[in-house]
Amino acid sequence: MSTEWERLSERLRAFVRARDWEQFHTPKNLAMALAGEVGELVAELQWLTPEESRDLDPDTLARVRAELGDVTGYLVRLADVLGVDLVEAAHAKLDESERRYDADRYRGSARKAPPLAP
Repeated sequence: MSTEWERLSERLRAFVRARDWEQFHTPKNLAMALAGEVGELVAELQWLTPEESRDLDPDTLARVRAELGDVTGYLVRLADVLGVDLVEAAHAKLDESERRYDADRYRGSARKAPPLAP
């Protein structure tokens, strides 16, 4: 994992340990907290037009930035608890998507690709 991700993970781990919250940071609880924070992020953008969502006013952008921070924190914490390297997992998923979604066949299309054959 990259140094920045590792530093963030270590800082979150220390924050949790100092408060004796490890007992609450089960994968289930962290995933639920992550889902809740994603919901809060979605709520900030929900009723905006596509154009408005691309050009946020400073107050909305500040709230979106805070929610992105919450989402990132819970995602990094969940990965740490499960021993998952997020960067490696993202690269693996992108490798799979490159195989499933041939650039020439899927350019400009939002259709789903069939599952990869085992």
